[in-house]
Amino acid sequence: MRNLKLTIEFDGSRYKGWQNQKDKEQTVQGKIETVLSKMTGEEIEVIGCERIDTGAHADGYIANFKTNCELSCTAISIYLYEFLPEDILVKFIEEVDERFHARYNAKAKVYEYVINNNNLRNVFNRKYSYHIDIDLNIEEMLKAAEAFKGKHDFKAFTNLKSSAKSTVRTVEDILIKKDNGLIKIELIADDFLLNMERIIVGTLIEVGKGNVKATNVFKMLKDGKKIETIPMAQAKALFLKKVIY
Repeated sequence: MRNLKLTIEFDGSRYKGWQNQKDKEQTVQGKIETVLSKMTGEEIEVIGCERIDTGAHADGYIANFKTNCELSCTAISIYLYEFLPEDILVKFIEEVDERFHARYNAKAKVYEYVINNNNLRNVFNRKYSYHIDIDLNIEEMLKAAEAFKGKHDFKAFTNLKSSAKSTVRTVEDILIKKDNGLIKIELIADDFLLNMERIIVGTLIEVGKGNVKATNVFKMLKDGKKIETIPMAQAKALFLKKVIY
């Protein structure tokens, strides 16, 4: 049986994330599985590298599936290009070792969050950026970002309900850059908990607004207590950029 690795780009605006739910046709995974199952005549299960929040996007999402289909990777790519909706694109397909697993073999994931920090919203990027017309203090945001780096218990920065799963993660880096009013926040970690990216970004935004002090972030990590007044950043501006294996 062949094991095929997919590199996928998708606009998540109209989907309930990557992961299949009751209505699989409302998820990116469901859309791809439906097309592959029709192509192969098999019941295909596509394994994704990561859950993606409803409304969030990806341009470097990795998935894999196993099949007895003998079509070439090029032929499968052409078929997917023709029959998938225009907001989902399989950019590359390659045959990999049968033991490769898109989720379990991932060593790190890279997300990017885009903030439009200009006075006026941009009609062209409004669906893919979070507009904040208050001038954010990048210097304070960078100070707060330092607190997140390293191995910590991130239970104050997730909406995960189960206590059975470890909430310890390692954040390798958080980069914040501003250019022409656009602020891009890059988050690199070994893994992310449920909503962890958006809660971290939401915290950085509140620091940038002056509503939360950078020193408070250290306290939140230490105490493991969430500040309920900190809103989660909007999903529409979040992109999975890359998965490192």
